[in-house]
Formats: sequence, C-alpha cells, structure tokens
Amino acid sequence: MERVENNLEIKIERKIPASPEAAYDAWLDPKVPGTPWSAASKLILDCRMDGLFYARMNETPHYGLFTVLKHGQEVQHTWMSPYTEGQESLVTVTFTRIGNDTLMKLAHTGLPNNAKGLAHQEGWTFFLDTFPKQFSEARRA
Repeated sequence: MERVENNLEIKIERKIPASPEAAYDAWLDPKVPGTPWSAASKLILDCRMDGLFYARMNETPHYGLFTVLKHGQEVQHTWMSPYTEGQESLVTVTFTRIGNDTLMKLAHTGLPNNAKGLAHQEGWTFFLDTFPKQFSEARRA
C-alpha cells in the first residue's frame, strides 16, 4: 500500500456583505444555505469548545471537534471523512472586517495529497460561493 502524505492545503476566501459577527453566526447556523451543516442529511452539531459534529453529506460521514471559537473572528475544527482517509485534518475559518464587509478565509490543512484530498477544493468552493448570497444590505450590522 502506498503511503500518502497529508500535506495538501486548500485556501479559499470570499467577501461577505455582512459584519464579521453576522458572518460568524451564520456560518455556524445549520439553517443557513452555504454552510457545510446545511448540506447534511443527518447532523449532530455542538458549536462549543471541544464540541463534536457529525454531518452526513451525500451519504458520506464527516466528523470532528471544535478547537477554536472566537466570536466574530475565528472558527477552527478538526475534519475527518473517508476523503481524508481516516486522518484528522484541520479547517480554520477567519472573519476580518473590511469596511462594511467581511473577508472570510477558509484554510483546510492536513489533507491527503491525492484525488480524495483535492476533492475538498470543489466542496469548499461550492459552500463559499453559496454562503455570501445569504446576506443583503438590510442584514448588515
């Protein structure tokens, strides 16, 4: 069996027409389209330090542990699925105010450097393309 290095990193950023606090709150809300939680057919979500999540997306289980929660600033959690080949990877999402908007950056590190790891690029791109559409001028804080 060939050993695969878990050194692939995916980075995506989007401008969100909302405050960092509003974007942060929406990102952790499973009712908001464009979050990984909203795409789950089955979801267990405990958004607190050391809280666990389980999300079944497209019949694929994903699970992890929240390791950093700084309101309006940062969400970090581990991420495991068959696409990480059972290895723990790390997702970090940061929220930075840019005028009236927020620069949202997602980094997913520790992925296997193969087709399964690269598949996360498409998944995260889908979420980050969909997520900003939830905000309007009226929702800015």
